[in-house]
Amino acid sequence: MEITNVTEYDAIAKQKLPKMVYDYYASGAEDQWTLQENRNAFARILFRPRILIDVNKIDMATTVLGFKISMPIMVAPTAMQKMAHPDGEYATARAASAAGTIMTLSSWATSSVEEVASTGPGIRFFQLYVYKNRKVVEQLVRRAEKAGFKAIALTVDTPRLGRRESDIKNR
Repeated sequence: MEITNVTEYDAIAKQKLPKMVYDYYASGAEDQWTLQENRNAFARILFRPRILIDVNKIDMATTVLGFKISMPIMVAPTAMQKMAHPDGEYATARAASAAGTIMTLSSWATSSVEEVASTGPGIRFFQLYVYKNRKVVEQLVRRAEKAGFKAIALTVDTPRLGRRESDIKNR
């Protein structure tokens, strides 16, 4: 099947993934209000047409924290990627590098910072949750730094995890 738009990925994922895995990736917490707001926000993004302008050489490159990337798009932290495919975060790291952009590795990844670093070159950030045990946090930061990760994406919205209804239903 040839994918012609982004929303078709959802239908393919629903068809190929086990229900519990699909539900984990496709759902949000509580009444999924934020998930719907994110979709609404993306729907409001419009491209401004450029008519009668030479578009032979388009440069979408930009910088993030001083790192040059090919386009204003980065890979956000996505947990447990190996639930969907055996290559999981390895494939994501290689794809982000090939596309010339940044991958942010999830704290809840199914691959370690060392494993992702072993996939080859690339600009990588590490998502960090601050745990009560600060020694664990310090060790995670040091491992990410040693593995060549360039920044920490600090996640602060999880002092209490959201109630994910699909996970409750799937036990």
